[in-house]
Amino acid sequence: MTQRIPIVENILSANDRLAEENRARLDAAGVFAINIMASPGAGKTSLIEQTLPRLASLARVAVVDGDIATSLDADRAAAAGALASIQINTGGECHLDAVMLRGALEQLDLTKFDLLIVENVGNLVCPASFKLGTHKSILVASIPEGDDKPHKYPGMYRGVDALVVNKIDLLPYINFRMEFFTSGVQALNPDLITFPLSCRTGEGMDAWIDWLIQNVKRNS
Repeated sequence: MTQRIPIVENILSANDRLAEENRARLDAAGVFAINIMASPGAGKTSLIEQTLPRLASLARVAVVDGDIATSLDADRAAAAGALASIQINTGGECHLDAVMLRGALEQLDLTKFDLLIVENVGNLVCPASFKLGTHKSILVASIPEGDDKPHKYPGMYRGVDALVVNKIDLLPYINFRMEFFTSGVQALNPDLITFPLSCRTGEGMDAWIDWLIQNVKRNS
């Protein structure tokens, strides 16, 4: 038991060093990278599917999908227009880490892309602890999940750069207290940029796309 904390710290420290190497590789190629995290069913893959066609004439996009098993999400990204789509099966791990992303980067000719979208494993705990080397971390929350998630999972909400609130078209039908949700977010991450949107209707997608393009141009 006395060894547990040092071991965990060593693992995270080694991961952080590899994440820095991943970032350096991305920067050298002029690729802006985002890490999309969420609980299962919040709409990570749907967001990617709606994002890719809107970026078709604006940026060259590669997608890396992390999941415990199957290549379903990578297949959906390819069908939606990703110029390259790589599936990482974690074999039971509840998150991606810098080693896994490094393996994916080695399969890509980064000079052919402007944007890399990484879809992490669906989980609101583990992914927050493991840096990948991406430039921004995005959290997708959804209306059906409930308004208490910032209060229950502070580590995730505290550590991200942008928040997508998906499925806002369901607000009339679900008891979701937006003020309660927002107060939790603000207490943890007051400078967090938020994009309320619906992947089903397309409402709010323009602001999300504009933000992505601004960051791609800034990093190129």
